[in-house]
Amino acid sequence: MNNTAAIDWGTDHNPGLTNGSESLLRRVHSGLDPPDSRCSIVSGDYLYYHYGCDGQDDRGWGCGYRTVQTMASWLCFSRESGRPPPSLPDIQQALVSMGDKEDSFRGSRGWIGTFEASLVLDFFYDVPCRVVHVRGGGAELEEVAVQELHRHFETHGSPVMMGGDRDNSSKGILGVCSGKHGSSVLVVDPHYYGKPLDKTELQTHGWVRWIKVSSLDQCSFYNLCLPLTGKRHV
Repeated sequence: MNNTAAIDWGTDHNPGLTNGSESLLRRVHSGLDPPDSRCSIVSGDYLYYHYGCDGQDDRGWGCGYRTVQTMASWLCFSRESGRPPPSLPDIQQALVSMGDKEDSFRGSRGWIGTFEASLVLDFFYDVPCRVVHVRGGGAELEEVAVQELHRHFETHGSPVMMGGDRDNSSKGILGVCSGKHGSSVLVVDPHYYGKPLDKTELQTHGWVRWIKVSSLDQCSFYNLCLPLTGKRHV
């Protein structure tokens, strides 16, 4: 199967997304072996958005936007909406329009996090989100974050956004596995910038990978943005 998606998003196609769209990959986690026995993983298709994938150099500030675009692409594939993922200017304009940001946010390099992600997905797709706050420390991550992720993927099946304070790099979360040796999360990292890579290269270089929950910053709190899509899509 060819994992490179050439998608006709319909009449509402955004010309700003055409630059480099042919290099966006679908389901970049496929082929990775789950690390443990109990696994809950994203269902359905999505596209992997990352730094510079549409021709805009957003290194250092655009990781949250790219994770939102990956989440939005899942909504498009799930047929909850035919609207293409919003561009970075679209996202900034939406946050200004709804009063979350000042006018000066348009055209800026301002970061966005899980709270803004929830606003954007509701604004463009009418999909509410839960934002779950997880205090720092291994026990909270294992007992709260892991269980929330299992419930989410088993019920809704959509990608999740994760970010924190000390660990403030946005991460897309595509799955969670638990076993007797602890838990792991499946991360799709939006920070890749460079020439298009294939799925195997992305996995080999760690841009899509399973990581141990114990390897996350134990002194950082984390927030999860969980889209409430109503049902799991198979």
